[in-house]
Amino acid sequence: MDSILQVNGLTGGYSPRRPVLHDLSFEVKAGEMVGLIGLNGAGKSTTIKHILGLMKPHEGVVLVDGTTLESDTEKYRSAFAYVPETPVLFDELTVEEHLQLTGMAYSVKEDAYTERREELLEEFQMLPKRKAFASHLSKGMKQKVMIMNALLAEPPLYIIDEPFLGLDPLGIRSLLERLVEVKGKGGAILMSSHILSTVEAYCDRFIVMHHGKIVAQGTLEEVRQAAGMEARGGGSLEDAFYKLVSRGKG
Repeated sequence: MDSILQVNGLTGGYSPRRPVLHDLSFEVKAGEMVGLIGLNGAGKSTTIKHILGLMKPHEGVVLVDGTTLESDTEKYRSAFAYVPETPVLFDELTVEEHLQLTGMAYSVKEDAYTERREELLEEFQMLPKRKAFASHLSKGMKQKVMIMNALLAEPPLYIIDEPFLGLDPLGIRSLLERLVEVKGKGGAILMSSHILSTVEAYCDRFIVMHHGKIVAQGTLEEVRQAAGMEARGGGSLEDAFYKLVSRGKG
């Protein structure tokens, strides 16, 4: 499988004298979902900001679909869609106008745009709200709009940060089912979430961060081994995660 996201030797943060991230290296391949997990303050959000191009690495390189931000900014940014923990919408635009704006930004063809728009509005129970302004939506509905925008674009890479906050059970189920479809079509997904049972059930591999370092990564068996547990049948992802972070590794 091709690597859609490559992070090589990433060291970075807000101050060069006190980096938050320390020599991170990982990848997300086409057709897989990778779970990024860690305690609050572990460096997950800072890692995502570097991938998004919002922060410049002190050392190392980030490639999305084989391109760095510096070499081709437009290609780099169009190769991913981002769903943040807190929805960011334009109050003066309707739900449908947000989708239209996304379709234009990602150059989605008209026929494909119309089909995807209607499918997403129906699947996420947002048909009655298609003409509603963002300022009139609940947080959960705003989150649905962010998710629909990402799914509408169909880029090579999806970066999803705590997507389940504020979503109702049907919304969560719709998102997870869609992510399975995205994987099946060859999309790459990096998902950060504190709901470890869901991460374990849906992700193919895992990256465990602690104090700005990667303390374990790989399949569940490999994470178990890193935690000093039996590789097979030796406990859940949550059990392994607890061992890794409670012993202060990293």
